[in-house]
Order: sequence, then C-alpha cells, then structure tokens
Amino acid sequence: MPIRGIDEIPIESKRVFLRVDLNVPLKGSEVEDVEKIKAVLPTINYALDKKAKVIIASHLGRPKGKVIPELSLKPVAKVLENLIGKKVLMAPNCVGPQVEEMARGLKKSEVLLLENLRFHPEEEKNDRDFARALAKLAEVYINDAFAASHRAHASVVAITEFFDEKGCGFLIKKELEVLGKVLSNPERPFVLILGGAKVSDKIGFIKGLLDKVDSILIGGAMAYTFLKALGYEVGKSPIEMDKIEEAKFILNEASKQGVKVILPSDHKVVKNMDEKESFSIVDNEHFSSEMIGVDIGPSTVEVFVKELTKANTILWNGPLGVFEYEAFSEGTKRIAETVAFSKGFTIVGGGDTVSAVNKFGLAQKIGHLSTGGGATLEFLEGKVLPGIKALER
Repeated sequence: MPIRGIDEIPIESKRVFLRVDLNVPLKGSEVEDVEKIKAVLPTINYALDKKAKVIIASHLGRPKGKVIPELSLKPVAKVLENLIGKKVLMAPNCVGPQVEEMARGLKKSEVLLLENLRFHPEEEKNDRDFARALAKLAEVYINDAFAASHRAHASVVAITEFFDEKGCGFLIKKELEVLGKVLSNPERPFVLILGGAKVSDKIGFIKGLLDKVDSILIGGAMAYTFLKALGYEVGKSPIEMDKIEEAKFILNEASKQGVKVILPSDHKVVKNMDEKESFSIVDNEHFSSEMIGVDIGPSTVEVFVKELTKANTILWNGPLGVFEYEAFSEGTKRIAETVAFSKGFTIVGGGDTVSAVNKFGLAQKIGHLSTGGGATLEFLEGKVLPGIKALER
C-alpha cells in the first residue's frame, strides 16, 4: 500500500495532528452514542504509548462556518477523558496563536482536543491558508477519519501538503483492507442487503457492485421505489418518482448479469405512523392506497433469511424498516440476527445500520462494522476518496 500506517512512521515524542471522526449524536450537552469515539481509540492509545503529543481534530454537525455553541466538542472531551483514562485539554478554537501556544506546550503523552473544525467556513472549502494554520500545530499528520475522507476538506486534503510525515490510523487501515477485499476478491456467493430511505444515495454503489454480487435483497423505504417501478401500488409509502427509471435500469442490468434481485413480497403497514400497534400485514397485491409500509413482512423475512444462509460474503447497508419503533423493528432485527450468525464474512456499513446492530446487541458478532457511511458507499462504487489519495506518497 502506498499509504503508510501510523505504526510505520516515527512519532515518538512528536506533535501528531490526528484527524478523526468524532461527529457523534448529542442530546443537549451529553453524547448519545460513543461508538465512533471508541473506533479511534486504538490509534489514540498507540500514539500515547509512543509518548507522542496528540492533537485531535474533528468536525461535529453542520454549523456551516459559524460558531454554534451547541455544536462544541466539549462534551466529546469529557467522554474521551473517561475512555483513555487521562486529562484531555480543550482548545478554545482550532487555529490561532492561543491554540498554537497550547500545542507547543504539550508534554509527552498529553492530549489536546481542537474545537469544531467546521466553525470555520474555510474547512469545507479546502482552503490552503486555513490548512497551513492547522498544520502549524504539529510535526506529523495522521488521518483516521474514514467517514470524512470522501470530502475534499482542509483538514483532510489541503493540510497534507504541509507535512513530510503523513499516514493513516488503524481504523482507515482496516477499512481499506476489508473493503478492498470486497472489491477485488469477495468469497462467493456474495449477498448485498440494501435498505434505508433513498435509492438516489445508492445508485452508483449498486451499479459499482453489480458485477461482483450474486444477489441483492432490497427492503426499507427504498424498496417502494423499486416496487413502483414494477407497477405495484405502494400507497403512501415514501417513493422517489424521479428515480423510477433508474430503478428499472438497475433491475434490467441485474437480470442481464444474472444477479438475483429480491424485493419484499409482503409488508407491515399502517394507516397512521402514530398508531404504532395497529399495523397489518399485506402482500404486494393487496397494498391499498391509504397504507404506509413500515417494515418487511414475515414471508419476506423468510425468503431473505434463506438467501443469506447460502452466503459466504454479506454486505449490509440500510435498515429494512422503521426499526427505531419496537412495533416496526422485527424485519431489521431478524435480518441482523441472521447476518450476525452467518458462516460467511459480514460487513455492516452506514450509521443507521450500525445503530440497529448495536440496538439488538449484535455488534460484536459482525465481521466488520464500517464507520464510513457515504465514504464506504463511494469507495465500494470504485471512486477515489480525496482524503485517502492525499495520504499517498
């Protein structure tokens, strides 16, 4: 690999700029889900063991270049302190003389967390001067924010030209190895499970994988666009009318390439999302115009499970129903259990899908939980990720 890992770079006693993804959900001033923070602990702890002076940078939310106190990384600093068992200094900003002084004053194995990068509009503009100001803080650059690496932002791309010593952390290294194997040499049969809301987010991804997969199972809200493309009534379920032709094209291409596409044959439906317990089960032929689909039905679950038990590689992106509500979580839960106990190699990607396997207590049984979201989709689509490209020597 032309990209060096942190363990191949001399970082002992040096100031290391560590770009990670700490874009976690907040409830008030509390962090709701710490999984993203835990994902970068191996890289942080390695740097601390090497007596590096660790300067951590991340974005949080979408402040659109303005300082929004509710999107401060201060709550993250508290969680990080507990996880690494040592004090985390919190910078008042991510650039400027005061922050430079704090960085220069760091002792070996100390940690400084910079304030939200996106409080500055220059971050998302990949601004070179802003990147230079960030680079002033450190001597080595390490990117371990796979989820941000499909964006050409200053802390991910422009910053790299100011460092002789640059590379990736353990999280990115693992993502590239695992996802690279899926692209180059997956064990067959290879089954792709797709869910979530939008077909539009996944068109390129599906096209990119069509020649690699043996079957595609489609559930969640995106299934209704495909069913509509086949002429079925889907009631008030969410559909993307402008993607009907794309859905037809994908079904046609899959058929030409001998890829089996399995769509739901029955559904859990409600007339009103507020009446959670008053659902009914209908098949494709009896879906009435006032119904909303909220989960795959029991027959569909059985068909999906049967297909998954044959698989040697499973890639899953997107929940199969409104799993956040207990009454509509059965389909996603059954598929999560099947994936977790599969004999094949399993990869789960996308924030909501990872949340689902965590909710059902199955995360430890998944081969690889991809933290990437959009970056994972783009990588598997075959696109070059600017943040990864920037690390190449």
